[in-house]
Amino acid sequence: MKKIILSLGILATLLSCETKPKEVPTDPSDTSDVIINDSTALGKVLELIPLKDSPEFSDAILELNSPAEGTVLKSNNVKFSYEIKNYQLAKPTVEGSCAISCANSDKGQHIHLILNNAPYQAKYSPSFTDTLPDGHYIALSFLSRSYHESLKHFGASDLRQFTVGKATPEKVDLTKPLLFYSRPKGEYKGKDTANVLLDFFLVNTTLSETGNRVRATVNGKSFIITDWRGYILKGLPLGESTIKLELLDASEKPIPGKYNVVERKITLLQQ
Repeated sequence: MKKIILSLGILATLLSCETKPKEVPTDPSDTSDVIINDSTALGKVLELIPLKDSPEFSDAILELNSPAEGTVLKSNNVKFSYEIKNYQLAKPTVEGSCAISCANSDKGQHIHLILNNAPYQAKYSPSFTDTLPDGHYIALSFLSRSYHESLKHFGASDLRQFTVGKATPEKVDLTKPLLFYSRPKGEYKGKDTANVLLDFFLVNTTLSETGNRVRATVNGKSFIITDWRGYILKGLPLGESTIKLELLDASEKPIPGKYNVVERKITLLQQ
């Protein structure tokens, strides 16, 4: 697979970098912070741009008090109770370019609750009750900015499993490298189609140029991601798009795992 790293003059300034990019040429038309598949050279260019100016909230903490790890719940009405520190739910994230240019929740910052790697539920309160069918659940919770980018530092997330109703309890190994899909999701309309956030959550692994990586395949075009952060997809066509994420090792071979390959569809509408 061929990977080309390009830069984006004005956009690179807007999305200020945490890690130093390669030396920027004097040519203002150069675009060094864009990961782009060379097969998109003809027609509309599909770009994957690292999002680098999001506020960190590095002291934010999420703790899930219930349901407890490994518990078997007789009732299908499951109460989730979190303790949130140094982070305000239901408040807009006002800093960072994505606060202006990406789809934002009008309800503000929230928790992403992902059950068995299904599409996340956005939760704006630290306590709520969900009615869940009988089954065994792997629950990932993490704090999210109002534009749905996850907080990725230690302490801002929780991963556990529990069983609901008459289902047989399981014991899934949650100590291995795991990939969870978060964004994009659903429909995007009007101005929100220009900058579509790609975001995922990793557990028990990191990404690097010499280690594990994620392959994002968008409408058949693949990008190799070696830096865990949010990304902006530009150049998506109107209509339906398919996004596939895969967790790979340094040789770009799939890493076995319950959710390490996931595919979703989204829709972009003119209005």
